[in-house]
Amino acid sequence: MTTANTGVQDGGNHAPGDRVIAVEEHIATEGFLAAAHTFEVVPGDRDEIDLMRVVETTEPMRSALTDLEARLATMDAIGQDMALLSLNAPGVQPYPARDAVPLARTVNDSLAEIVRRHPTRFGALGTVAPQDPTAAAAEVERIMSQLRLSGLMINSHTAGHYLDEPQFAPLLDAAESAHAPLYLHPRFPSMLRQYERYGLQGPIWGYQAEAGLHAMRLILSGVLDRNPDLTIVLGHLGEGIPYWLKRINNRHAFMARTAGTAGSIRPLELTPSEYFRRNFVITTSGMTDPRVLELAFDAIGEDRIMFAIDAPYEDPEETINFLRDTPLSAAQRSNLSHATAERVFGLRESVRSTA
Repeated sequence: MTTANTGVQDGGNHAPGDRVIAVEEHIATEGFLAAAHTFEVVPGDRDEIDLMRVVETTEPMRSALTDLEARLATMDAIGQDMALLSLNAPGVQPYPARDAVPLARTVNDSLAEIVRRHPTRFGALGTVAPQDPTAAAAEVERIMSQLRLSGLMINSHTAGHYLDEPQFAPLLDAAESAHAPLYLHPRFPSMLRQYERYGLQGPIWGYQAEAGLHAMRLILSGVLDRNPDLTIVLGHLGEGIPYWLKRINNRHAFMARTAGTAGSIRPLELTPSEYFRRNFVITTSGMTDPRVLELAFDAIGEDRIMFAIDAPYEDPEETINFLRDTPLSAAQRSNLSHATAERVFGLRESVRSTA
């Protein structure tokens, strides 16, 4: 955070010439809604899908997800230059592979068309069906090469299975090879029963617990030794992990010394915090507390945090005011508002290629 002797004025509007890019901005296409809402749901996902089908069909949320002209008008009103679009969670993952694989391709074609129509206003993260890891790996290649999207979003577990499990190696290999950032987005926890009381299964607590668990599995499983160039993006300022890094390191080392022979602790090339700082980038989605942002800067670095609104689930004006009013140095503001997103997702290059 900026201090009195930096010569940088705190607060106020972002500096002239600073783009504002928001990188976790959800939509639903009409084609997706027409198809997905008729599909069979895999066991265990019915409660989540019942809720999301209500969300996706009830106004004003339905229009907020589907009306891109209204989205652009809101962006213009608040001074947001660009949005990185992604399919509304949990995407295609709750459906059988026979339905999910072709639906993912159709959604990605629609996202690519949106980007072609509005190349300076929208980028997009493709969707894949991890239910079929081989097909998902092929779709990652198509997302990055043919469709020229900016990465992919996976909504945490798929039928209770996590990306550190061996069957998903082709998908992670493809993401690494294609230089596709993988946005690991929350959904209802796979261990749902204990979260169901008091609304804990959703964004109050369950979402961040689920995504944080998934990220920690990727770190501690050794996946990031096998895929050292994989980039993983976490929302909500890191799903709590940045603030636990010292204890995670400490307890991992302790467990490796005392219980490693039991097979529960894998030997790793780096400490957990080193993987987090090397392989992860985080976004502000849903988090508008300057004090927490300051902790995140200190924990993982000023060039590894990106701005996100989490539209249409958060208030765009409130979130953009957080970006503009939080006391930041010029470098912090530039990195947060656009520069890190341009680097991680190649957004600067994609704009240039369409000029």
